[in-house]
Amino acid sequence: MKPMRVLLTHNRDLLKHFYGYRAVDALKALPIELVMNDSHEPLSGDTLVKAAEGCEVVISDRLAAGPREVMQRLKDVKLFTRCAVDMRNIDVDAASAAGILVCNCSSGYADAVAEHTLALMLDLARNITRDAERYHAGDASHPMVFGRQMAGAHVGVIGYGSIGRRIVELALAFKMKVTVYDPYARFDNGAVVPVGLDEVLSQPDFVVCAAYATPETERMMNADAFAKMRRDAFFINISRGILVDEDALEAALTSGTIAGAGLDVGDGRDQQPSLRLARLPNVVATPHSAALMIEPSEFQAMETVEQVKAMLEGRLPIHAKNPHRLSNWRSR
Repeated sequence: MKPMRVLLTHNRDLLKHFYGYRAVDALKALPIELVMNDSHEPLSGDTLVKAAEGCEVVISDRLAAGPREVMQRLKDVKLFTRCAVDMRNIDVDAASAAGILVCNCSSGYADAVAEHTLALMLDLARNITRDAERYHAGDASHPMVFGRQMAGAHVGVIGYGSIGRRIVELALAFKMKVTVYDPYARFDNGAVVPVGLDEVLSQPDFVVCAAYATPETERMMNADAFAKMRRDAFFINISRGILVDEDALEAALTSGTIAGAGLDVGDGRDQQPSLRLARLPNVVATPHSAALMIEPSEFQAMETVEQVKAMLEGRLPIHAKNPHRLSNWRSR
């Protein structure tokens, strides 16, 4: 009997930075045949379908999308797992019709992204990047611009999932006032004040977007939303670019509607902040790097290893999304 073939789509760069060699070694220790993308190019469309020939499992990176036209052609695949929480680029309906089980991973990067959020807030509040750039340019002048103290400042968080909760915990450690908008969350921290959307926008010094990307939240940060913010307030987005109307944000930043923004995501390449926003003097932008750390990457990668183990043992893998729609899994 031939061993189960497993395709790991991550190219060399993604393998190093977003999957890790510990998980690769764990896969190689299993009784499987591991097929790897030993190139610098992503697998997508025709190249993904070809690479998956004869494979029962596909472990996909964020560039290896699973739209309908791909799912319909994955003739041998029984499991298509996304090594991330966000699985909007996987057509679960098409996968179900093709008899393919779909999984994703849990959020192992709440600490990393929350820490990055506080770093962006500190940078904006203390003018750290601006001051450092002057020194890099050989300019030792001191413009004497007041910064913003975090202790006592007010942060409003949109979204109270795992990342939002961790942001709140860190903000409270900084002795900040915290309000949260999330109509679906249960609040069990007495130091957190749940408020409506208008309040979370209009009152804080910092507004942090940490909501999930859903049809409901798409472009929720639009011209009306920015108009409700204080003129001296900062906007932080560490969720997804699709939550923000970038034209409206650019207008708010250039007109003085808000004081500035810290961005780790956007409508740019690979969900990075757009250059037209990143270039603005009142913006601190990082290239979708908040979770670019060994710990969160390994956490999710090792979950995919556990999913492969489950398939080998005939068990339902963790984080399966559509077993109720597949006859071979429905009874389990």
